[in-house]
Amino acid sequence: MNNVQQKPSLKGRLYCSVFGHNFSVSKKVTYHIKEYKCCHCKKEMTINSKGYLTDLTPKYKEINSVLERIHQNKLTRYSNSQMIQSPVLKMTS
Repeated sequence: MNNVQQKPSLKGRLYCSVFGHNFSVSKKVTYHIKEYKCCHCKKEMTINSKGYLTDLTPKYKEINSVLERIHQNKLTRYSNSQMIQSPVLKMTS
């Protein structure tokens, strides 16, 4: 899958420089780490280790992908252990 980077339009950049960015969540990495993208200028941000918004650089993209993989493995392991531990109840008459 090819991700083509769109250049932000002059109108979008101008809007953001005057009124500020309008970020929306573009990807949920974990429960508390998300990636954001500006609707107007397409600027991408993420949450750093201290909880502040920071630019989404290739370094942070790699960190987020590793965190997402670890988080997914943890969720699948947890759901599998819950299925094994749940007792089977039989109704008797």
